[in-house]
Amino acid sequence: MDLAENKDRKKQEKKKPSALNIVKGAEGGRQGSASPGKSDRRHGRQLPTSEYVKGVLDGDRTILGKAITLIESNAPAHQDQAQEVLKELMPHTGGSIRVGITGTPGAGKSTFIETLGTYLTDRDHMVAVMAVDPTSSLTKGSILGDKTRMQDLGRHPNAFIRPSPSGGTLGGVARKTRETMLVFEAAGYDVLLVETIGVGQSEIAVRSMVDFFLLIMIAGAGDELQGIKRGVMELADAVVINKADGDNVKRAKMAREEYARALHYLQPRAEGWTTEVHTASAIKGTGIPEIWELVEEYREITQRSGYFEKQRRQQSKEWLHSMLREKIHSLFYNNEEIQKLLPAIENAVLEGKIPVTQAAWELLQKFEKKLKNEKK
Repeated sequence: MDLAENKDRKKQEKKKPSALNIVKGAEGGRQGSASPGKSDRRHGRQLPTSEYVKGVLDGDRTILGKAITLIESNAPAHQDQAQEVLKELMPHTGGSIRVGITGTPGAGKSTFIETLGTYLTDRDHMVAVMAVDPTSSLTKGSILGDKTRMQDLGRHPNAFIRPSPSGGTLGGVARKTRETMLVFEAAGYDVLLVETIGVGQSEIAVRSMVDFFLLIMIAGAGDELQGIKRGVMELADAVVINKADGDNVKRAKMAREEYARALHYLQPRAEGWTTEVHTASAIKGTGIPEIWELVEEYREITQRSGYFEKQRRQQSKEWLHSMLREKIHSLFYNNEEIQKLLPAIENAVLEGKIPVTQAAWELLQKFEKKLKNEKK
């Protein structure tokens, strides 16, 4: 079945009644449901791989939620089956536009995402909303409290809102989000919105998994460029000055001009594309159609130039190497012999008894020897 047929089938199902389409995240092996309150004989048990695959491709929201929960699970048995599911779904992935959204606190990201998402679902797009929150392992998915404000979007049968998974580390959260994106694509979702939560490295992580990166700002908060890292500006494919309504319209226009001047001195990130600054009001819905037109224009230009596919291929390559580093790191620090030796060697370094380079070399030699012995 090709992507066009898959998407058309999902559209046929949009008239089905739907509860609030927000699914709680998973930690360990906990299962979630895409339709809260709806009983299902399959709820609470792990399914055969073929049933996960068929359910996702058929647009079964309950099984879609379960498949994502399986992927987010930290249990080794679940991770093995998750990879089997993903392998079967891979031929059906890649048909979406992946949009990352970041911004300063108070910029109105959630309202903007709901307004944009509702605008798109009303035009027959299927929209999945995800979040990358490196603190979610501490908050236990409390980011869902923020998402429950997206009442209209959450009730739309063409929308699926997924809170940030608990990954323990930003790398873990990013891996699970990447794989969840593939599942959504296989289910026929053609627009993926990925929101960054907090500040720091999460913007870089999201930038590495999306096609288009949107920076949301507001005016009237003093120096418009204060607190904005140059690095974040360089990641953006477009900047939106939100809350351009009421008495704030004039300030928003002034902020747009100031950001445009700042961007003039930055190197364009994408080939053949110039980062633009727009104003919008998520509450009133003004400027939203123009911003989506900008996203579609970006896709058209970059697909024509070949940059779109080139970027996705580069992202896959970087993801591969990131996964290798993560796995090697895990193997090293979870090795029993390393765990026994590390405290003493750390102390020797701190006391100045051995150089750091020698300490690292000795540990790596022990680790390599342990691996060789395990192969015998």
